[in-house]
Amino acid sequence: MEIIVLETYHEISQVAAEIVVRSMQQTEKIVLGLATGSTPVGLYQELVARYKKNEIDFSNAVTFNLDEYVGLEPEHPQSYNSFMEQHLFGEINVPVKQQYIPPSNISNLKEIDRFCLWYEEEIQRHGGIDLQILGIGVDGHIGFNESSSSLQSRTRLTTLARSTIEANAKFFDRQIDLVPKMSITMGVGTIMEAKRCILLANGENKAKAVANAIEGPITASIPASALQMHPNTTILLDASAAKNLKHLEYYKWVYQNKRELETQM
Repeated sequence: MEIIVLETYHEISQVAAEIVVRSMQQTEKIVLGLATGSTPVGLYQELVARYKKNEIDFSNAVTFNLDEYVGLEPEHPQSYNSFMEQHLFGEINVPVKQQYIPPSNISNLKEIDRFCLWYEEEIQRHGGIDLQILGIGVDGHIGFNESSSSLQSRTRLTTLARSTIEANAKFFDRQIDLVPKMSITMGVGTIMEAKRCILLANGENKAKAVANAIEGPITASIPASALQMHPNTTILLDASAAKNLKHLEYYKWVYQNKRELETQM
């Protein structure tokens, strides 16, 4: 696990974008796992800017979104379908047929189960996810894998925790009753099969979850802690999100020495 601590949200978004761009430039086709919420918005803005400068081309990219609310129409302004269109897909050239987002408007349990199996099969059919983008919830969840989610879980229907609903109410005019209570999410096991993961976190409200995920025990109570076992994960933190880390100075020292080595090569 590589821990990179920078001063600002803008800086971690830039570094994340550079990782994505380098990964795309090294292969003809890339399969991206994409997150939603406020955290990756800066990253997506950077990617759109790079695309408009002709530095990257998304025409051969395939994308799989981590999760989606259940109970909203796809056109609802707070669906993740709408989020992706607004913040990324509407600005780049990834073909619609290569965009995979869980449906938000199905409620039949058998249909949801069939979809989840199909989603897993599609990920495998495309060769697995090359680069998975992640955020982290205040309770340590990744995707919508709430506390107690199996660390081997697959794509499935989940119930959102009260803390997640409360945190996401800001997107629904702070009306908690409007926030869906169910979601479809990739499982922790699905996420762990990605070849590389990047997790971004910013803000003091994420500091406790970040410390538990990075330096605490690996436990289903903190689903993000499973990333300690992933062979190729980069954690990008602003100063506020990193404030509770016991080994903060060491992480900064490692990154500083890595940068110095890269400039010499």
